[in-house]
Amino acid sequence: MIGNRLTHRIADGVRIPGTWRPAFICNGGQYFLTDLFVYADGLIDCWGLVTVEEFAEKLRTGWVATSFPAGAQASVHDLVDWNFAEPESWTTPDELLGEVRDTIDLLNGRPDSTGRCLAAVDVFLADRTEQNRAAARDAFLAIPESQRRYALGDMDRKDRPLRVLVAGPGGRTYLPFDGTITQESYDNALGYFEERARRNAERPDRTPADGPATSHAPAVQLYHSYPNKPLDEPGKLGLRHDYPAPITVDGAAYPSVAHAYWALSVADPETRPAVAAAPNAAAARTLAAASSRREGWEHVRTAVLTRLLRAKYEQHPELAEILLGTGDATVIYDDVNSAFWGDNAGRGRNWSGRLLELVRSELLAHRAGLFGAAGGR
Repeated sequence: MIGNRLTHRIADGVRIPGTWRPAFICNGGQYFLTDLFVYADGLIDCWGLVTVEEFAEKLRTGWVATSFPAGAQASVHDLVDWNFAEPESWTTPDELLGEVRDTIDLLNGRPDSTGRCLAAVDVFLADRTEQNRAAARDAFLAIPESQRRYALGDMDRKDRPLRVLVAGPGGRTYLPFDGTITQESYDNALGYFEERARRNAERPDRTPADGPATSHAPAVQLYHSYPNKPLDEPGKLGLRHDYPAPITVDGAAYPSVAHAYWALSVADPETRPAVAAAPNAAAARTLAAASSRREGWEHVRTAVLTRLLRAKYEQHPELAEILLGTGDATVIYDDVNSAFWGDNAGRGRNWSGRLLELVRSELLAHRAGLFGAAGGR
């Protein structure tokens, strides 16, 4: 699916490689031809960034369409409208999802379903038991059917040697017209793979001296929300700044990081207690917006939020575990009120996500014994 269609997006100042393919979106009963972008960190852009699981749901509901009823209206925005006459679909939702998963693997330099199949074939060729053949056959059938013909990279023979090998003498392939596999066909397939193995063994090792490139961990997306009370199991919601996790900074107590941020932002000291006592983070922001900012606030606000986040995760170890559980993933933070703090579908600077990653690395360093306290303070 990658081919020469290479693109990227910038997240946290990091270039995330990607690719794209055409796809149809069904919105309000009308079909729209659009671009489906797939990125190495596992996010997919089809009218908005979604995770693989969310993309699978869009396929399941038909919002991302792979079949089209005759007579349905279709459109390319600002270019052309038409109606389907005799539409013929070449893929299914499961196949498209499989192609997307394979693409994410390839963008990260990991074996995709084809690579896993060929590895299983190597195991079978080294030890030709029926158990190993069955494993190779299962791995072959796990390749999306639309991609199986390209598995060997042989435009003349396509996947025939592979499907014959995993079917075995007397077996049948997934294509009815192949018929029953003869011993002669099977021996030819064995010869094909033995010659292929010989050629591969003669190729020089291309592994970089410092090891293979590091894969992109699946991104963690923190959608905009309005948490009003603590939860027994907050999950990723607990990583939001407005999640009600009280913190104490310089002797002052705040109901959440957001309360503290907005209270510290206002220039009038007498207004700060009212902001800190607001019933929720949204109300704290509204009160702060009605007051003037501290002079030079835009130059210090990232340092202020960093300190507040350190306090949150030091004072709430259970939330620190949730943050650490994100591994080395890019943290995508949505903030409908700020393109500075939020990623906002790639249009913002995502400083909130960046600082969460910074504090996460400090917590990991502390856990590894590199600092006496988180952040080395």
